[in-house]
Amino acid sequence: MVINKELLQLRKKIAEKRPEFVRQESWRYKKLASNWRKPKGKDNKMRQQVSGVPRLVKVGYKGPRISRGLHPSGYNDVLVFNTRDLTKIDPKKDAVRIAHGVGNKKRIDIVTEATKLKIKILNPGKIEAKKLPEKVETKPKKEAEAKAETKPKKEAEAKAEAEAKAETKPKKEAEAKVETKHKKEAEAKGKKEVKGKSLRKKVAKS
Repeated sequence: MVINKELLQLRKKIAEKRPEFVRQESWRYKKLASNWRKPKGKDNKMRQQVSGVPRLVKVGYKGPRISRGLHPSGYNDVLVFNTRDLTKIDPKKDAVRIAHGVGNKKRIDIVTEATKLKIKILNPGKIEAKKLPEKVETKPKKEAEAKAETKPKKEAEAKAEAEAKAETKPKKEAEAKVETKHKKEAEAKGKKEVKGKSLRKKVAKS
């Protein structure tokens, strides 16, 4: 992801106007590299800036101060030596570059911490962040024991209730049947007695 695109474009626009600074007579001799060296001779034509010779390095060729030192991605390039340096960094503006002298163990720590804080790393290499073990929620022993004890108790109580219900049902049914029989018999006897009385009354009247 690229940020500060406007600043990068401004820097590029100014850089296009900047000439190439080369060492004097590097185009003439193979033994001289083209990288910049300041001319210091007393009668040096390049130092005197005679017409037709390459330009000298000067302060006026600098890029804009706002975009100076930005990485091509648009982030500020910040050098880091340990995990404590990551606390000073703003992940929205700054990107991290791990120092050359940092060992492998510290590099892994820095990469893991930076990924956790969502900080961009410019030179992670082949190093991957540590995979932290997932936290397993461990319940306290007392709660686990209490639950283990209550489960069999509840099961036993439920079984006992079911058995009691099973026993009481046939008893109630039997009692209800016996009661209904007695009632029917009593009703039948009552009817017979009433009939007998009515017959006696009729005989007595006649």
